[in-house]
Amino acid sequence: MGRATRRVAACAAAVLLASGLQTTLAHADAAPPRIDLTVLVVDDGGPSVAAITAELKSQGTPYKVISLNDPNRPVINSAFLSDTLNGQPRGKFQGIVLPNENPFPNSATEMTAIATYEAAFNVRQIDAYTWANPAVGLNYAQNPGFVGTLDGFQGATTAAGTSGPFGYLKGSVPFEDNDPNVGESYGYLATPLASLPAGASFVPLVDAPIPNTASRGSLVGEYTHDGRKELVVTFVYNQYQQQYRLLARGMVDWLTQGVHLGYDRNYFATHVDDVFLADDRWDTVLKCTPGDVTCPPGTPDTANPIRMTVDDANHLKQWQAANNFTLDMVFNGGGSEDWKADHQTTVDPTANQMIADQSNYRWVNHTYTHPYLGCEQNVTVVPWVCAKNTAGATVWVDQNTISSQIKTNADWATANGLGFDPQSLVTGEHSGLLTAPQETSDNPNLAPALAANGIKFTASDASRETGQRPVGSALTVPRYPMNVFYNAGTAKEEADEYNWIYTSKANGGSGVCENNANSTCLPQPLDTTTGYQSYIVPLEARIDLGHVLSNDPRPHFVHQSNLSEDRILYPVLEKILGTYRSLHADSAPIVNLSQREIGQEFQRRAAWNTALASGQVTAYRVGSTVTVNAPSGVQVQATMPTGTAQKLAIGTGGFGSSYAGTLSGWVSPGALQSSVTLQLPSAPAAPAPVAPGVAAKSVPAPAPADKKVVPQGVATPVPVGPSDTTRKPAPSLVPGSGTPVPGKDVLAGTIGQGGNGHDDKAATKNGKASGGTATPSSTTGRSGNR
Repeated sequence: MGRATRRVAACAAAVLLASGLQTTLAHADAAPPRIDLTVLVVDDGGPSVAAITAELKSQGTPYKVISLNDPNRPVINSAFLSDTLNGQPRGKFQGIVLPNENPFPNSATEMTAIATYEAAFNVRQIDAYTWANPAVGLNYAQNPGFVGTLDGFQGATTAAGTSGPFGYLKGSVPFEDNDPNVGESYGYLATPLASLPAGASFVPLVDAPIPNTASRGSLVGEYTHDGRKELVVTFVYNQYQQQYRLLARGMVDWLTQGVHLGYDRNYFATHVDDVFLADDRWDTVLKCTPGDVTCPPGTPDTANPIRMTVDDANHLKQWQAANNFTLDMVFNGGGSEDWKADHQTTVDPTANQMIADQSNYRWVNHTYTHPYLGCEQNVTVVPWVCAKNTAGATVWVDQNTISSQIKTNADWATANGLGFDPQSLVTGEHSGLLTAPQETSDNPNLAPALAANGIKFTASDASRETGQRPVGSALTVPRYPMNVFYNAGTAKEEADEYNWIYTSKANGGSGVCENNANSTCLPQPLDTTTGYQSYIVPLEARIDLGHVLSNDPRPHFVHQSNLSEDRILYPVLEKILGTYRSLHADSAPIVNLSQREIGQEFQRRAAWNTALASGQVTAYRVGSTVTVNAPSGVQVQATMPTGTAQKLAIGTGGFGSSYAGTLSGWVSPGALQSSVTLQLPSAPAAPAPVAPGVAAKSVPAPAPADKKVVPQGVATPVPVGPSDTTRKPAPSLVPGSGTPVPGKDVLAGTIGQGGNGHDDKAATKNGKASGGTATPSSTTGRSGNR
C-alpha cells in the first residue's frame, strides 16, 4: 500500500476507534478473563511478518496465521477474536502481529474489531514494519528525520529498551552491510510527536542517530494510546539479519508480556573430530590432498600429516579457561596406537596429556580407526560408487565391523582411563547414514549396531540433513561443518584451498563455484598470507554467529588439525565469542550443550511441535495463573516472568531456569496432575477503562522517497560471503523425492555450510585413504573435511 493510502486508512480507523471504544466490555471490572496463549499473525506476505512468524515457530510458541492474500480468509471480527466459554469471557489471542498499524484499507471494521479487542483484553500489537507518521505516534521522518538505506547504521537500545524487553542486550544493535552494492536494510528514523492525544505516549526502545543532526530517531518504539499498546517498528528486515536476530526474543516477550509457551536461547557448541588421529594435508602445488580421493591414484600419501602436540594440548586447556568455553573432543583411540607404532614407542605424549586433562573437555566416541561405514566404496571410477555383488545389490559394511569400531574405541578409552559419553557417537564422515547420490538410504547394518552398543545419539551432517531423525532406536544430532578445513594446519594452506574452491577457473581456481546456483565465486583470489585472518575468519564467524542467534542448538564441527601448527580455529572461535559477548548482557550467556543434551533438546522439541500441530495443546492465562494441557509424556516448553512457580498437588515447586531476564524451560505435570499449572509472581493489572480516542491531527504527508521500501537484500537475503548458502535458495530437488539432484547439490552440501559439509574421506582403512580420484564436484566436499 502506498504511504498516502495507508495514512487515509489509518485516520479512518482512528475515527472509528474514537467512536467504537467508548464503552468497556462488561468483564473489565469483574473477574479476569481467560486469555488463550496463541498469537494471531496477520500476514501480508512481506519479509518482516515472515521473520516474526519464524521466531514464533522456532520458539515453539503457538500462533495462527491469517493471510491477507487469501480470498477465502476469515473476517476478523469480535466473534473471531473472543467469545464466552463456560460463562467466562475468553480472548482467543494473547498478542497480535500486523504488517503495519492498519493493513485493512478496504475494511476499517476489521481494524476496529482488533483495536476494541486489544483494549478490552489488555492484548498487545506489533506493527511489523511501518513508516513514520502521526498515526503511530511519530513525526514524519523529516526536520529532523531520515528515510533510506540503513546498511551499516549503529542502532542502540534506549534506557527504556534496556530496562524493558531488550534488557538481555548490552545496548548495541548494529545493522548489517554484507554487500556494498546491494541495499540490505531500509527504514525511517523519526522523533515522537510532541503533541499526542490525551493519555497517549510514545517511548523509543531502539533508536539510531539521524544523519547530519544531533537527534536520534526511533527504530522500535512503544506507542500507548486508546487503552492499548503497539510496538512500532520502522525498519524492514528478514529472519536472518543480525539486527532482527538481536531483537527477536525481546519483540516476542514484549508482545506476550513475558508469558508465553516456547523459549529462545543462544546455543554454541564446537566438536573437534579426529582427536588422537593425524589428518592428511592439503598440497598447495597439487591442489588436492595426498592420501585422499582428491588426488589421482598413485599419489603418495601425505608425508607430514597434521597432528596435535603436547604444546597444542596445553594451549587448548589454557585457551578454554581464558575464554570460558568448553570444546567437545571426538576421539579415535586407534590414532594413538598408530602414532606409537609409527614412532616405535609405547608412549603417546599428546594422548597422555589430554587424558590427564580430560575433565576440561567433553568426550565423544568417533570409532576406533575412522573407517567408512556405509557401503563398500568402489573408487576405481569417478566419482566413486557403491560396490555391487553379483546380484547387483549394494554391498554394505557389515554390522560386526560397525559394532567392533564402536566397542573397540570404547574399550580403548576404558583401558586408558578416559571417560566419555557412552550414549553418543560420531561415525567417521558421518558414514553409515545416507550419502546422496551414492547412498540413498542408511546402511541397514548401522541401526542394529547402534542399538547393540547403547548409542542413543549419533551425529549427522547438517549440510545434508538439517533435522533430527531416527536411526533405529537412536536419533541423529545434525552438526554444522565450519569452514575451517580438516586438511589445513596453517593459515596459508587454508587460504590456498579456499581459493581453489571459491575462485573461478579464469582466476586459477577449480571453477566449482561457477557451476552451482547455490554458490558464488570470489572476485579475486585471497592473499594466502593475509586472507585467512582478513577474510575467512570474519566471514566464518558471522555465519556461525547467525546460527547462535537463531535458537539453534546444532553443534559445529572442526578437526584436531585446526588446533595444531598455526592453530587456525582459535581466531574464529574468539571472533564468535567476542562479538556475542560484546552485544549481550551477562543474563544471556551462550548455552554450551553436550551432544546428548542437544539430541534430547531436539527430541523434546519434536514431541512438542507435533502436539502443537495436531491441536493437542491448550494453554491459557487467567489473572496470575497459567494452565497448560498437553498429551501425556509431552513436556511443556514455556517462558515466564522471574518468580513464577509451578503449582503442585501439594504446595509449589520451581519452574525453569533464569535466562535473558526471564524464567524458561521444560516442565511436566506434577504427581497426581494431568496439566501444568504455573503461578505468576503477581496478578496483572485489570484492563483500564477505555476513554474515547482522539484521531491524530491531519498532517500533509511528504512525497514518497525515491527508494525501495523493501530493498533487494531484505526480499532476497544477501549472503555474508560465498560459503553462506543459508541466505540462498535451497538446492534443486528431485520432484517429489526431497532428494538433491546429483551435480546440483554439491556446493549446498559441501561448501554450502562452510566448505566442509561432507566430512568426507573416501575408502579409508585405519584412518588412511586407499586412493581413487574425484571430479571437482566431489573434490569440494572431501577437501573440506574428514
